[in-house]
Amino acid sequence: MNLKQLAEALELSPTTVSRALNGYPEVNEATRKRVVDAARQYHYIPNTRAKSLATGRSMAIGHVIPVSKTHEMVNPIFADFIAGAGEIYLENGYDMMLSIVPDDDEERAYRQIASRRSVDGIILQSPAQGDRRISLLRNIGLPFVVHGRSSHETSDYAWIDVDNTRAFRRATAHLTDHGHTRIALINGLETMDFAMRRRAGYLDALAMAGIVQDPDLMTSGEMTETYGYQTAAAMLSLPRPPSGFVVASLITAIGVRRAVQERGLAIGRDVSVVTHDDELSYFSNDGANPVFTAVRSSVRQAGRQAAVMLLEQIQNAKRRPEQRLLEAELVEGQSSGPHPCG
Repeated sequence: MNLKQLAEALELSPTTVSRALNGYPEVNEATRKRVVDAARQYHYIPNTRAKSLATGRSMAIGHVIPVSKTHEMVNPIFADFIAGAGEIYLENGYDMMLSIVPDDDEERAYRQIASRRSVDGIILQSPAQGDRRISLLRNIGLPFVVHGRSSHETSDYAWIDVDNTRAFRRATAHLTDHGHTRIALINGLETMDFAMRRRAGYLDALAMAGIVQDPDLMTSGEMTETYGYQTAAAMLSLPRPPSGFVVASLITAIGVRRAVQERGLAIGRDVSVVTHDDELSYFSNDGANPVFTAVRSSVRQAGRQAAVMLLEQIQNAKRRPEQRLLEAELVEGQSSGPHPCG
């Protein structure tokens, strides 16, 4: 089915249908939804090249992916974010362009993308503190949205982030409220802004409970199952091992569970674990009684929202950069309980 046939089926003009599919503000929401639903029903796929010529846009969104083996972007959490963003791109007739580059070649990649006009906007992920990519994207004039935030960046830019400090304050306080005083933090890479915010929340909760922080119970690294296992195994071998763990990722928490069980201990009885849960589609922690107690947020939903924010910015260049701070929900599961000594 082509645009003209879709318009005839809806008894609308081709111009109205085209504008509805392209998100023009003069088309009311009821008409836009009717057109989008019909396009999906009739399997209508816009001609991207024709659309690009008509709008002066590339009709593509860029994601630049560093290939470093020690980078959070290689974490499978990235796949769920991309899947969520991709749903929005598809609904709005946009393609996704993934650029794989060495870590030290990102700046050149962004400049080439801008000069070639190969994308209409960029979603920037895994920001570090004082991330230079933010000022770079602003200077070269590419619309962008940051998944996360960058501490020490004082300029106005669009971002969407989970309140990581509050989430890890709540996760740690959940354990202190249950009588735990030896609580370990198994964090993500602390060159990443989100990880530093999580450490801050963890330390806040310890201070509020009057617990002196112990550097031996704090670590950061790539959020893998092996990292969780090896780190937890080492901490459980300490003369004064932790009775509780606050963990940066569900994937890492699975490694912590392996280390605990290997010692003949029971999760939730002998050792408590609270993790951050990104609600990954392939590592479900859902159900009436989740396996892990978790501070939960949906990375897939974050991807959808980031894509919507970026497309709105592309359609209205004068739009003020939007910022969204998402809350993580504390969900009690089987992995946490009172201190084993009461």
